[in-house]
Amino acid sequence: MEIYKLTNVPDTLYYIPNFITIEEEEYLLSCVNNVPRTRWVQLRNRRLQNWGGQPHSKGMIQTESLPKWLEPFTERILKLENQTIFPDHIFQFNHCLVNEYESGQGIMPHTDGPVYHPIVSTISLQSHTVIEFYRPIDSNNKEDVSSFSDRCIARVLLEPRSLFMVKDDMYSYYLHGIEERQEDTINRERISNFDRCNDNIKDKDEQILLRTTRISLTIRCVEKISKLPVGLLRK
Repeated sequence: MEIYKLTNVPDTLYYIPNFITIEEEEYLLSCVNNVPRTRWVQLRNRRLQNWGGQPHSKGMIQTESLPKWLEPFTERILKLENQTIFPDHIFQFNHCLVNEYESGQGIMPHTDGPVYHPIVSTISLQSHTVIEFYRPIDSNNKEDVSSFSDRCIARVLLEPRSLFMVKDDMYSYYLHGIEERQEDTINRERISNFDRCNDNIKDKDEQILLRTTRISLTIRCVEKISKLPVGLLRK
């Protein structure tokens, strides 16, 4: 896994291009799209599917297992397991968030919070995007009013069929988000994983990539789960 680790950013990001094949991408897209319409939740800037259960401040209400069609891919991720990536104790993914972003849509900078184990894996389907990481505002420094663009410390190109893994400080300390834009400028100076991308990216000094509809499978582990109603958990 060390060959996939990005060394020009704080700890820790891993980027694996071509983690799945074109045929596997088509299979996953068919599984995502052939669900009842009620499975989708429409938000202002994207729509999503929630698999495994409903996370909340104290853990997750587990309502189901992850779908069978996802299992071969979670197992493949877990085969990457070593002490660098996954913890020594038994680790199993139990939550997946499927996000659909149309061209021009994104998500505000945020952290995923302490509900999840601090390892997140994302498979990208159909279109690329660029995810950006930001230094948080220093709460002890009232003069720190830097904009998000000034606080950006890394930009990672997520190509279709790639696997992106985030852990350590990049998960728990730095914020991450996707700017709302329809195209991305890709060059060595701007993109932190430029040298880890496919040859059609690395072979050009600079290019403009147009975004289309992107599906992301964000696969995580919620350590505290319960089948009790949320109301009982609050007592």
